[in-house]
Amino acid sequence: MSRMSSPAAGAALVAAATAALVAAVPARAHHSFGSYNMAVTRVVTGVVTRVNPDANHLQIFFAPMAENRKNVLRDAQGNPLIWAVEMGGSAQMAREGVTVNSFPPGTVFSISLHPLRTSDSVGTAGPTGAIFRCPWRKPPPPGENCDSVPGSVEIGRGGLLKPTG
Repeated sequence: MSRMSSPAAGAALVAAATAALVAAVPARAHHSFGSYNMAVTRVVTGVVTRVNPDANHLQIFFAPMAENRKNVLRDAQGNPLIWAVEMGGSAQMAREGVTVNSFPPGTVFSISLHPLRTSDSVGTAGPTGAIFRCPWRKPPPPGENCDSVPGSVEIGRGGLLKPTG
């Protein structure tokens, strides 16, 4: 009887290993930055509208601020333009200080992002750079970003990346 269960156990082990490999391939592909234009970097200062703490990727939805830093960009109907930036997983971002509670609606922040190849209004923070949170109700001066505001908080390392493309 032990001879019968040994080949069955071996087959089950091979099946489990194969299933694990098959499952790992889509997960690995999902974490690619292939859909983002990593050759282009935008530095954006915006006002948080909401944070989506999805387990795979935390997303911050925001309205970009005008260069005068007194209001947000709006469409032809007067509605705020809404952009989104995808970041690391919620648990990872929480360890770094980015949560629903630390970025409530109204928070002004600056970030370097790489836009989707199909849209400038959606991007990823990518593997490098930092995000800067301005002090509450203290936006940066015209044309500047939160990294220039005394009391701002840097999350991550590397500062804001230089805009390209």
